[in-house]
Amino acid sequence: MKLSSSEPRPSREAVVRAVEALRSALFPGYFGATEARADRLSYHLGVALDLAQHLLQQQIARGFCFGREAPEACHEWARHATRTFLSNLPRIREHLAADVLAAFEGDPAATMPGEVIFCYPSMVAVTCYRLAHELHRLGVPLIPRMITEHAHGLTGIDIHPGAEIQEGLFIDHGTGVVIGETCSIGRRVRIYQGVTLGARSFPLDEHGKPIKGVPRHPIVEDEVTIYAGATVLGRVTIGRGSVIGGNVWLTRSVPPGSRVSQARLRSEGFEGGAGI
Repeated sequence: MKLSSSEPRPSREAVVRAVEALRSALFPGYFGATEARADRLSYHLGVALDLAQHLLQQQIARGFCFGREAPEACHEWARHATRTFLSNLPRIREHLAADVLAAFEGDPAATMPGEVIFCYPSMVAVTCYRLAHELHRLGVPLIPRMITEHAHGLTGIDIHPGAEIQEGLFIDHGTGVVIGETCSIGRRVRIYQGVTLGARSFPLDEHGKPIKGVPRHPIVEDEVTIYAGATVLGRVTIGRGSVIGGNVWLTRSVPPGSRVSQARLRSEGFEGGAGI
């Protein structure tokens, strides 16, 4: 795509700086000013939020202006989106607190919630997703995807910002997890490495091109566990409390409380020259 030299482009580096400032605000004392005293945290929180607002508003404006022929309104749209986004940070933080608790309670290797915040790649990916999803919900172009692809590069966890994910998500280990654009995931869901929640087919328009935005990814209800390597494709529903075993290939809905596993391994031995 050819761009005019005067057209503003979003900066990946600035978007990443904004994300780091937001992580400092969401987890004060863990990121950013980690040596700050407790009585100075409010000051450092204000600094982080000011930086995030400045960077985000600029990059959101560039996102709105990108590819537009009449970008005059971009800056006003960006101001409104940034204000609304920042006002929703307390709700995002509540969801992240539930995500941390789910990981701590769900992983016997976790010694404390702080370990989850500092060390678990899933928290990087889920934090970036929750920030990106809020921007996506506000109609901000480009920037949400830049945020989740930053997390994808760091962690190997690919979550589209359009997915709808309730609180209490725990992605254990995480490498190779894919969660598609129109996925819906309920509360207290646990997903292991290598899981794909993807599309089985794409509806096409009269020109043979995929129709955008059509629901085509799985619905995962509350308290579902999906073990490593499982692949769930299409607009199917995994009922509440179900367990999907490792390496399962699933393209149909299953009712609540289901247990889905691979066919049992059959092993036969032949001795003394015996055969079939």
